[in-house]
Amino acid sequence: MTKNAKVLREVLRGVSDAKIDFSDILSLLHFLGFTERIRGSHHIFSKQNIEEIVNIQPIGHKAKPYQVKQVRNIILKYKMDVL
Repeated sequence: MTKNAKVLREVLRGVSDAKIDFSDILSLLHFLGFTERIRGSHHIFSKQNIEEIVNIQPIGHKAKPYQVKQVRNIILKYKMDVL
């Protein structure tokens, strides 16, 4: 199983949002086909045919839990889970 698949599984499980590494969520979004632009500490992701824009910021080396939840909701809404 690839690292992106493991991160995707953890994000979809939703039991450890506070433990997701910031670099892992960035990798996952790239893997899912999102494009990134950076404005200061904000990593802004968008994808064609996806209405929402994902804005991710780190807390140290972890992703913010509520932002991991937003990513999970987008993955589920657009049926992007590729497991």
